[in-house]
Amino acid sequence: MAAIEKPTGSDLQELDREHHLHPFTDHKELHEKKSRIITSADGVYIFDSDGNKILDGMSGLWCVNAGYGRDEIVDAAAAQMRELPYYNNFFQCAHPPSIELAAMLQEISQPQFNRVFFAGSGSESNDTVVRAVRRYWDLMGQPERQTIISRQNAYHGSTVAAASLGGMTPMHKQGGLIPGIEHVEQPYWFGSDRSLSPDEFGIATARSIEDKINEVGPDKVAAFIGEPVQGAGGVIIPPDTYWPEVQRICDEYGILLISDEVICGFGRMGEWFGADYYGTRPDFMPFAKGVTSGYLPLGGVMISDRVADVLIDKGGEFHHGYTYSGHPASCAVAIENIRILQREDLVERVKNDIGPYLKKGWDKLAEHPLVGEARMVGLLGALELVKTKEPMERFDEKQGVGTICRDFLVNNGLVMRAVGDTMVAAPPFILSYEEADEMIEKAWKCLDLTQQAIA
Repeated sequence: MAAIEKPTGSDLQELDREHHLHPFTDHKELHEKKSRIITSADGVYIFDSDGNKILDGMSGLWCVNAGYGRDEIVDAAAAQMRELPYYNNFFQCAHPPSIELAAMLQEISQPQFNRVFFAGSGSESNDTVVRAVRRYWDLMGQPERQTIISRQNAYHGSTVAAASLGGMTPMHKQGGLIPGIEHVEQPYWFGSDRSLSPDEFGIATARSIEDKINEVGPDKVAAFIGEPVQGAGGVIIPPDTYWPEVQRICDEYGILLISDEVICGFGRMGEWFGADYYGTRPDFMPFAKGVTSGYLPLGGVMISDRVADVLIDKGGEFHHGYTYSGHPASCAVAIENIRILQREDLVERVKNDIGPYLKKGWDKLAEHPLVGEARMVGLLGALELVKTKEPMERFDEKQGVGTICRDFLVNNGLVMRAVGDTMVAAPPFILSYEEADEMIEKAWKCLDLTQQAIA
């Protein structure tokens, strides 16, 4: 019998069309244009089946922080798979990689975090948060504290509970909504009427949380959840006044604070966690993505002593967990990934080297006629595409200007993501100055092409 040849190129596209359902995809539209097949990657570049070299300005999906082609990470996974490819952490068992990683995470986290619960993704991590938050208040003799406050346009995952925490109504309309979740205004100054200064707006939007607490009843509110910077919502960087006021409100009303670090964690903002950047003191930090630089799936939740001690001392069995909680190969990869971040000072590099360098070029993009605002913190950036600057007028959504720009970008060798008409980027931490210049040059070129296409 002849060996079956490995499919390539158009054969892969056809097999993909026939058999593969993609995440967050209009499949009818995809089938008309066919998928782009990514075949390899190295450093900050990905390569497709047509031989195109593309600078990955999104680090995969906000996750390949250490860059592609890290043999150390691959070797760590292979060594662990040979020794112990899988075992669970149920039934009073554990294994060395999960234990070592738990201790390592404690070392790089704030002092209140001494324990971690492992999951397989950011969505699972936030499902875990919902369960743990409500269980905590039940054990504290306040079972009526069920409500978790989140923000409009927030993204916390796509399982039913995580989608409910998020504030994206299209997800809610497709079965993603559970009771006990309330949503308040997001700290999106550019998207407001801008009648307030950024500092005033930051305080006002934070106080919408306080208003919601009083509307629901302080004795019924369990927690507030927010990403330090809203990633999938459009890289919404809050005014400096926002998070201090959020912390005050949580402290005053005694509610738990959840800092969703799935995107912001592991150096993306130039600190180990976004909570460190803004100086908040969360009770929970769900994480995923950058913990392994995406090389294998892993998520988890750092749980503060305030909560963990109650779960341990009063809770008995916590009826929650996943088959792949603390998967040994994933944990081994995470350990090596964190060692790379430490050994190469990559978090510090984001803060004081490549982050500021890229930001200088990014700020210059604000001079383009299509750009109403260019914002960046660490290696998280956004460009707001506008019809006119003075007065500021946005494009009609139906025009799809962001999608037009995105397609020009990838066809000219740069991956950025369109969130409506907001173009977002989050490149790997190993980005060189030359590659940063390439990002800016290609972004400007594609802004020009977009302007020409919509004229």
